[in-house]
Amino acid sequence: MEKAYSMFKTKKEVVFIILSGIFITNAVTAELIGGKLIQIGPFVMSIGILPWPIVFLTTDLINDYFGEKGVKKLSLITAGLIAYSFIILLLAMSIPAAKGISPVNDTQFTAVFGQSMWIIVGSIIAFLISQLIDVTVFWFFKNRTGNKKIWLRATGSTIISQLFDSFIVLGIAFWLPGKINFETFLTSALTGYTFKLGTAILLTPLIYLGHCTIKKYLATEKE
Repeated sequence: MEKAYSMFKTKKEVVFIILSGIFITNAVTAELIGGKLIQIGPFVMSIGILPWPIVFLTTDLINDYFGEKGVKKLSLITAGLIAYSFIILLLAMSIPAAKGISPVNDTQFTAVFGQSMWIIVGSIIAFLISQLIDVTVFWFFKNRTGNKKIWLRATGSTIISQLFDSFIVLGIAFWLPGKINFETFLTSALTGYTFKLGTAILLTPLIYLGHCTIKKYLATEKE
């Protein structure tokens, strides 16, 4: 354990690595599963929404402990990794499965991972725009409230940034190519946004817990 820790100069670096890993994993996973639409009552939304609450949480913690530059750099890196993952998937789909041996045939594999270029483009554009808006709104509130009212900057930034994300990704990936009509696009985006909004509010205690945990961990740093 000491060997692994010695790779990092400070405990703050360890925190950044852990938060970055959680952030990237959930963001990439959300994009990979985003092509599946699910129905909640009369409403439709993308299953890719599920991992985003964790992205919100880690974004807020990274914002607080590593600043605006930390979030922006991590967002650019993550966007690059999302693009890379889709390139690997396209390569994997171009290589035929071993007939009679592979438990998953080409049709099944493509049906699950065969994201269109519209979804790739929509996902990356929506991700970058929403992250930049999130960090801007977050620091707007923090510069005015200091270290107080964590809930305001965390929830406020999510409420505004995800309004853009919800409409951009569905608009580019599904509505523009004609996969869904405008009514379905509108209701799906609003449903997804409502889910994100509700989740952001429910996650507020976890944000305070995250702050408390990180502060206690960093407080043990040797001078």
